[in-house]
Amino acid sequence: MDLQALAPDYIRAIDPYVPGKPVAELAREIGLAESDIVKLASNENPLGLPPKARAALESAVAGLARYPDGNGYDLKAAIAAKFGVGTDSIVLGNGSGDLLALVARAFLAPGDSAVFSEYAFAGYPLAVQMAGARSIEVKARDYGHDLDAMLAAIEASTKLVFVANPNNPTGTLIKPGELLEFLEAVPADVLVLLDEAYVEFLPPESKFDSVGQLAAFPNLIVSRTFSKAYGLAGLRVGFGLMHPSVANLVNRVRAPFNVNSLAQAAACAALDDDEFIARTIKLNQEGMKAITDALARLDLPYIRSWANFVTFHVGDAKLLNEYLLKNGVIVRPLASYRMPNSLRVSIGLPHENARFIEVLDSALD
Repeated sequence: MDLQALAPDYIRAIDPYVPGKPVAELAREIGLAESDIVKLASNENPLGLPPKARAALESAVAGLARYPDGNGYDLKAAIAAKFGVGTDSIVLGNGSGDLLALVARAFLAPGDSAVFSEYAFAGYPLAVQMAGARSIEVKARDYGHDLDAMLAAIEASTKLVFVANPNNPTGTLIKPGELLEFLEAVPADVLVLLDEAYVEFLPPESKFDSVGQLAAFPNLIVSRTFSKAYGLAGLRVGFGLMHPSVANLVNRVRAPFNVNSLAQAAACAALDDDEFIARTIKLNQEGMKAITDALARLDLPYIRSWANFVTFHVGDAKLLNEYLLKNGVIVRPLASYRMPNSLRVSIGLPHENARFIEVLDSALD
């Protein structure tokens, strides 16, 4: 008997999400020490843990024999104070990827549809498919969201629209005015999940006041993460801000202890570490300039990025990626995004960026 036949067709058809290659795996494959490998593939914070979060983790270890707070009281209170929302508007997730899957599970079913852009985060179609719903992918414009086309793609069956700003993996940005016009035009009975995983990297004048628009648009869901600028990728913690009635339903499908005790403690502390975020942004700006200057010098076209990574185009991305790996540099191939001639490189520490540029130079020499 084929036990896989017990699963619904839409589950069996899923292509699992493929994460970036871990350092330990590459070290085993090519025989290098892990310390000699530079990983610039997963958009992590190269500064590591925020100092306040590290101290909070040390204090929280003593309580690990107990279950975490299933309601996340302290973390919700910290988020509520930071963003000026009620705690009943907050849903905690095991990373923001968990949050978007929870929203899809709560609101989508077979026969429903969800809209997202070409070249948007691979987690969107995966979440839709896991719910048995249908994906409507809208062709991108200059590697970014074509909001007019996305609006036109909404059908009677559509319950959810995903918008990433900045977008991953292309780094493109939607202007605040365009986002507001889009929200005003989307039917009130269609949810808009605004994925702002990289919002901390934006200059103030480019930021959309998403939290300030929650009262005006009850169908708006704002998704944030602690995995990028806040440096807590290994702890898996994110959150969503939304109308209390929407949060109530999303919380019904959330696992009771989906955010562990260490993650909650570290996130509370990180949220208050403004100095660390300022250092992160400065480092990212400097590293972005170093890498894009090198790409321009090498005549490698790239997409202007508003996040902590940059996507660039080469003639044979597969061959270049293999060369980089053999020389201990991990970047992200984008063939799974139907961008077979592109690679995405995260911004690292100065010596990591320099190593990437050095190996890239030698590959193209």
